[in-house]
Amino acid sequence: MITELGHFALILAFGVAVFQTVVPLIGAYKRWPGWMAAAEPAAGAQFALTALAFGALMWAFVTSDFSLRLVVLNSHSLKPMLYKISGTWGNHEGSMLLWVLIVSLFGAMAAWFGGNLPQSLRARVLAVQAAIGVAFYAFILFTSNPFLRLATPPFDGQDLNPLLQDPGLAFHPPFLYLGYVGLSMTFSFAVAALIEGRVDAAWGRWVRPWTLAAWIFLTIGIALGSWWAYYELGWGGFWFWDPVENASFMPWLLAAALLHSAIVVEKRESLKSWTILLAILAFGFSLIGTFIVRSGLLTSVHAFANDPERGVFILMIMAFFMGGALVLFAMRASALEAKGVFSIVSRESALLVNNVLLAVACFVVFIGTMWPLLAEMFFDRKLSVGPPFFNAAFTPFMVLLGLVLPIGSAMPWKRAQIGRALKPLRYVFVLAVTLGGLAYVIQTGRSLLGPVGMFLGAWIVMGAVVDLLGRTGRGQGRLRRLSRLPRADWGKLTAHAGLGVTMAGIAGLMAWNIDDIRAAPIGGTIEVGSYTVQLDNVERSQGPNYVATTGYVTLFQNGAEIAQLRPEKRFYPVAQMPTTEAAIDYNLLRDVYVVIGDEQDAGGWVIRTYIKPMTNWIWIGCALMALGGLLSLSDRRFRVAAGAAKRTTPVPAE
Repeated sequence: MITELGHFALILAFGVAVFQTVVPLIGAYKRWPGWMAAAEPAAGAQFALTALAFGALMWAFVTSDFSLRLVVLNSHSLKPMLYKISGTWGNHEGSMLLWVLIVSLFGAMAAWFGGNLPQSLRARVLAVQAAIGVAFYAFILFTSNPFLRLATPPFDGQDLNPLLQDPGLAFHPPFLYLGYVGLSMTFSFAVAALIEGRVDAAWGRWVRPWTLAAWIFLTIGIALGSWWAYYELGWGGFWFWDPVENASFMPWLLAAALLHSAIVVEKRESLKSWTILLAILAFGFSLIGTFIVRSGLLTSVHAFANDPERGVFILMIMAFFMGGALVLFAMRASALEAKGVFSIVSRESALLVNNVLLAVACFVVFIGTMWPLLAEMFFDRKLSVGPPFFNAAFTPFMVLLGLVLPIGSAMPWKRAQIGRALKPLRYVFVLAVTLGGLAYVIQTGRSLLGPVGMFLGAWIVMGAVVDLLGRTGRGQGRLRRLSRLPRADWGKLTAHAGLGVTMAGIAGLMAWNIDDIRAAPIGGTIEVGSYTVQLDNVERSQGPNYVATTGYVTLFQNGAEIAQLRPEKRFYPVAQMPTTEAAIDYNLLRDVYVVIGDEQDAGGWVIRTYIKPMTNWIWIGCALMALGGLLSLSDRRFRVAAGAAKRTTPVPAE
């Protein structure tokens, strides 16, 4: 009964979304207040109905209702409760239901908290957001219905993919989707502004909180996925440039660029066309990511589906929204005339450089991701584009971004003098060069990657601190003025410092990583750098829904015991799939990462040991970036349309 109720609620949500798309648009065109106002209750009703449908599906997973086809394919009665819940979105159909739930959530939030928006703009934003929902409701109901019943339910299910039975992967998809789908709201604001023919400072202020929220969720989601890959897959890496990893990273880069360009629109009413284009492209790349994950055209360990027919449907959705938005953008280009004028040396120019670097870096990742597919389609050649290409092509743009960031932050608006902007940073530059030189001197190899990373990390972090201190002026009372700075300023410091910490961590890990693999008998030892790994014992045990082979390992450094580690290999009988559970001794400066392999015919067990310098700096940096975004989002100046409605008046209908 609950399942049928959920299915019916999903169909009703589809109907409400159609109503919310059509009626407010007509009302905004005709200037009929009642029709425009209909968008708000419709947005709330659509969210409530979709939440009911999602809750019904989750209930089926929690109660192991094996009359539902999706539960049979992705659950098992012995699975722990956390993974029964996460199984709701750990599959294609359930994840798409989560997608439309978030689309409707953002639309409802715009209705609830957008009271200061001009009525016509709010109606159009909600209508465009509902149109996105209509497309994906249709996709779910006609190609990916999660509520299909089985005539003869089996006794038990086929279990969730064992790789997804992990806390990191339980929470990674919801955060990632909140970011992916959150960018639909910036798209809706961009299309609504194009329909109205007006992009001004108020629009820049309205769109920034939505972009910031989506960027925060993307940051958290990507970091969780990276952390999961690091400790769960057993190969010791945090990023592999997998197509699905890239699918989330590309919108993150464009959202970061959009955040900075929206500042210029708000402060100077410049870069309007570019900002609108970024808003369109950011959501467009989210749709590209959805296509990559679900079309089966690109192989990935993260892929949800391998169904070209579904891929064609998503491709049609992408073509409709992206093509329509870009045509509208071309038609309205004359209405996006910039008002602010600025010199080549100014904060506006620095933010434009920031945008160009992020956008070009995104397209480099896009080309590398899609090139194997294009080569096979047009040249009948099977190619593989791996980490060497991405590292070589992507890294220079990030190095340039790191160099420009503190300088751009120190520049004033409209016109700047490069000497005056660099003056406060001269001591920071010397300290950063010194730190990079120290790293070069003490490292055992001669790679420049580590020293350059240390220099950039210090340059960005200390540059952000100097920028914040520069806002307090001179003379007495600086500490009091510092405590009264807006939260957005503190958020900017924290986010930029997080980027610097992450860059340093990535460079240190890639430059100074040590990898060792060899067999060891029970009681034997392995020397890796200054560490000794001793294999004390290996035991087999039964888990809730798996069989585990556990290694008992003692870790020594310079003869002193520092940790007891328990690496595992698990085998899930229902899914007939093994997984690796690495054992990691965490430390701020390094991780010691141990994986147990197969038993050898000659005796002993394969032990893989990694020494991972500065790995935790990556996660700390990501956490700081997300925290910086939250601090900025909490600044009352950046709440949706805060105080902006009093300064704007509706524009007559076209």
